[in-house]
Amino acid sequence: MSATPSLPIDSPTSSSHIREITIAHSPDSDDAFMFYGLATNKVRVPGFKFTHSLTDIETLNQKAIREAFYDVTAISFHAYPYLQDNYALMACGGSVGEGYGPMIVASRPFTLDAIKKVRVAIPGTLTTAALALQLFAPEIETAVVPFDRIIPEVRTGNFEAGLIIHEGQLTYSQSGLHKVLDLGQWWREKTGLPLPLGGNAIRRSLGEKTMQTVTQALRDSIQHGLDHRDEALAYAMQFARDLDQDLANKFVGMYVNDRTLNYGEDGREAIRRLLALGHERGIIPHPVKVDFVG
Repeated sequence: MSATPSLPIDSPTSSSHIREITIAHSPDSDDAFMFYGLATNKVRVPGFKFTHSLTDIETLNQKAIREAFYDVTAISFHAYPYLQDNYALMACGGSVGEGYGPMIVASRPFTLDAIKKVRVAIPGTLTTAALALQLFAPEIETAVVPFDRIIPEVRTGNFEAGLIIHEGQLTYSQSGLHKVLDLGQWWREKTGLPLPLGGNAIRRSLGEKTMQTVTQALRDSIQHGLDHRDEALAYAMQFARDLDQDLANKFVGMYVNDRTLNYGEDGREAIRRLLALGHERGIIPHPVKVDFVG
């Protein structure tokens, strides 16, 4: 998926004293809701200009690993170990499943043992959905398919099952598909913790002061959206694939809430536990040190 044109946002200070911060996130209703305050200039930070780019999450994962291009980028938590030298995690802006998350869906009912023997379409090798799937079934065979093509590919029989993220979690049944397993529910039963899916990372080279300022700006943007829900939801609707307003409101509520403002101790523990377990199982090749900003 190609990036949409950048959306420059000017702060009220003179241009000679403005520092530009590049931000990238996925073109989804929950991310759009989260960044509504900054993207519409409702939240301003004197001395800073924020330039936004929208790209699918697996592309952002790969881009952050290869070149540390954006100052702030949405990432899958699974990708963090591969970019931790250049980025730290912002302490806000995460999408966390409270007993729900990515789902394995199929064109017919499968038992949990049977699903481990079929080829599953996944939205990217570095997505947290893929990590959770590997923790559930290390031996499972997978193939990468763009996230918005997984449901059509399963529906037409090109794959027996798919791992769905984003709005598909609310719409899969409309395509006649069956839920085999909700990995967020599986993780909750396994650990007692929420499933951390994606967050926002900030480039370490910005320096500690700027990292703190920009992190607070994102937290203010999230709070603005929560405080002005109708307006923020109306803005987010342009990114709500196949969702009416009620479903979009439900989806946003699932992933933008008090937990998005602050992970909480159990949320931070969930991130550390997920990545540590990935390393312990040999999925993540090296130890992970999780640093939070803000």
